[in-house]
Amino acid sequence: MNKTKGAFESPELWTPSLTQNTSFISVAPPFAFSQQATDKALNAILIVVLFVIMVSLGCTMEIAKITTHLRKPKGVAIAVMAQYGVMPLTAFILGKLFQLSAAESLAILICGCCPGGNLSNIFSLALRGDMNLSIVMTTCSTVLAIGLMPLLLYLYSGGLYEGDLEGKVPYKGIITSLVLMLIPCAIGIILNEKKPQYTGFIIKAGMVVLLLSSAAIIVLSVANVGSGIMVIFSPSLLGSSALMPFIGFLLGYALSAVFKLNDRCRRTVCMETGCQNVQLCSTILKIAFTPEIIGPLYFFPLLYLLFQLGEGLLLILVFRIHDRIKKPNDAAKTICTTVDAVSAQEMKPVSRPCTNSGKPGKHHGQILQQPLSQTL
Repeated sequence: MNKTKGAFESPELWTPSLTQNTSFISVAPPFAFSQQATDKALNAILIVVLFVIMVSLGCTMEIAKITTHLRKPKGVAIAVMAQYGVMPLTAFILGKLFQLSAAESLAILICGCCPGGNLSNIFSLALRGDMNLSIVMTTCSTVLAIGLMPLLLYLYSGGLYEGDLEGKVPYKGIITSLVLMLIPCAIGIILNEKKPQYTGFIIKAGMVVLLLSSAAIIVLSVANVGSGIMVIFSPSLLGSSALMPFIGFLLGYALSAVFKLNDRCRRTVCMETGCQNVQLCSTILKIAFTPEIIGPLYFFPLLYLLFQLGEGLLLILVFRIHDRIKKPNDAAKTICTTVDAVSAQEMKPVSRPCTNSGKPGKHHGQILQQPLSQTL
């Protein structure tokens, strides 16, 4: 099923001395700088972009809202269960289903084990979800990633090794990257508490940096590995990157429905589950792993980002259309209910005593039945 599997099963093919002999690695284009220079530039861009993104993510976090949700942790617990239960398992199964090589499966698994990103907060806002839950879930998944991500990688990767990558997963480097990731996040939280007037600009700047950096990473990646970047667009990896966010959205909503969360929380958990922190994933794959092991697979998270973005926007479009159709129907039902209530009230008999010059007489105590409109 995967034509590039044989290449990935031998990580030594990624070494510079042998890349020229492979069928999918070619000489870098004429406009490229030296491979070492582009590789350093790419590493620097990934680190700077991750720093800016995490600062902007920290600016969305409010300590008061976090503590409020932690006092009633049902929604957060379900969301974390979906994030670290659904996505790693989905990545592992897709690797087996598409018969991916060890290196490809490992790249997808790392993407599946990553915490949620700030794109999920934007999607939750567009879906009119619970923004407090969205921010708290992103915060908790980011902090818990320090322990859960290496643990899940260790548990699932045991079923991926075929002898090539055993003992080569840099757990220490991954944990170091996750710990350092919390520094810009903490800076964003402090800015949100001390200088809230700047947080809106920083959040918008983070999204602009995300979009612009994606284009820069594509250009530098092509310059760095040449046509070898086309390995990422194999049918197996395309299928995996398309199905993974969709399954995350679907199972996240289903899991929250099973535990009877309200509609707003269901939409929030749905988005938080399917959206991954692709900047963190790319940085870990590029910085923590050696090029001989991972090759151009650090580009896979950007492919995942494209499908994640497209499928998320499609869900938002479907929701908005459904919401627009539903609102007139609800308004019509409300009007009909109000009219029926008023009509019933008008037809209801009203009783009042009949008086005769203010003095009791033979007609005292007589009850007149009149409609409400005549009485008014």
